[in-house]
Amino acid sequence: MIIIDTDVLIEIFDKESVKGEEALKRLEKSGEDIAITSLNLHEVLYGHYKAGKKIKGIFPINIIEFNKKDAELSAKLEINAEKKGRIVPRIDTMIAAIALNRKAKIYTFNKKHFQTFKQIRLFD
Repeated sequence: MIIIDTDVLIEIFDKESVKGEEALKRLEKSGEDIAITSLNLHEVLYGHYKAGKKIKGIFPINIIEFNKKDAELSAKLEINAEKKGRIVPRIDTMIAAIALNRKAKIYTFNKKHFQTFKQIRLFD
């Protein structure tokens, strides 16, 4: 399974983005199940609402909810990162926990946000 991060989603939604078009082709070519997290959905909706854009609907995709097991792992990941002197955005730590708990890869253009977590697999 591949979890698409918000930055990749934004490029895919931008009809003029060559980067987004290439990302979508790579995902389709992968043959893997594709999903987003409820956290990524929040970020995308927030951006659209803040810009005053109307949402006609999100493309049909699996949405993975953030649960108790994810909360426990993300708290541990964040503490471990802080002990190493690394500050990772909390939402990215939460997304990392979702991916780890489901043995999924993350497709992101912000690789440095997730490289702190050595056990994370990125979709390259």
